[in-house]
Amino acid sequence: MNIKKIISAVICTVIITAALPSCAIRKSADSSKEKSSYKYGKIQIPGKDGALCGAPIYVAYEKGYFAEEGFDVELISADTETRKIGLNNGTIPIVNGDFQFFPSMEQGINVSVVDGLHFGCIKFVVLPDSDIKTAEDLKGKKLGVDEIGGTPHQVASVWLENAGISARQEDKEVTFLPYSDGNLELEALYNGDIDVACMWDPLGSVSAKEGKTKIIFDLSTDPQFEGKYCCFLYASNKVLKEDPEKVAALLRAYRKAQDFISRDPEGTVDLIINGKYSQITDKELAVDLIKSYEYPSYDARKEDPDRVKENVEYFAAALNDIGYLETSADDFVSKYYSDVKVE
Repeated sequence: MNIKKIISAVICTVIITAALPSCAIRKSADSSKEKSSYKYGKIQIPGKDGALCGAPIYVAYEKGYFAEEGFDVELISADTETRKIGLNNGTIPIVNGDFQFFPSMEQGINVSVVDGLHFGCIKFVVLPDSDIKTAEDLKGKKLGVDEIGGTPHQVASVWLENAGISARQEDKEVTFLPYSDGNLELEALYNGDIDVACMWDPLGSVSAKEGKTKIIFDLSTDPQFEGKYCCFLYASNKVLKEDPEKVAALLRAYRKAQDFISRDPEGTVDLIINGKYSQITDKELAVDLIKSYEYPSYDARKEDPDRVKENVEYFAAALNDIGYLETSADDFVSKYYSDVKVE
């Protein structure tokens, strides 16, 4: 199928956050085509936040996988509240997100976890001459995060609590300071306003490669998180109930993209850089990061078909242990995980 790419190149933010990214909207199909030429018509998917690890969205769009499955996709910018509203009313059928979504689901957002997206994409960095090396060293320190309750904050909380340090602000064993802009968070680290910057890729990795910081925590390799999905796909329960095949078709598009990424990380990075989906220009670093996220191939899924469910249970238990979730892990999986039949 011919897909006309409409690109308005503007600078996008490079971190996955709920902040409002200033990005242009791209359409996945020739605007001259009628909506009726797609089985499921036109849909909107949040996919313009500039994050490197959003690669399956970019690949599925550029390679035509969404179109092959019957969707005229419009990639949009959307903050957390916009996503929640769209998922609840079904206007946004699917989003990618991390386990930051879990408490929101418990509080009433009408979605289910339907698949895993990739493994770790968060780094904690300190200044090169810092004595901080482990979670135990963080007691009494100031940690920068993108937002209180966001995933870097939750990951840091789990890391701290497992080391016997309270992550609760009221206990004053550590202090979390929010920075909605990752560049400002790094500046705060350089200026000594914080001791640690807990960051989405690629900013932390770029600063470390430039020798400006060093990494003390890598979500993709830390024993507590290694080999586990940090980011998942969430489907609107309204769409899931009314048209489960629509969700299955979307998952097929995502899985085609994930399999492509696993086979061709270099080609994936070329696609991301050429399409201006992310600011990262260091191809070698970008390829290394894409590989570290371990996007699942078809073969990997066959080898471990229960991994998504098991990982949802794992993170639900971890968040329950530190008081971020009231629901037990078993009950959370029962209520909020849906095993969609894709094939």
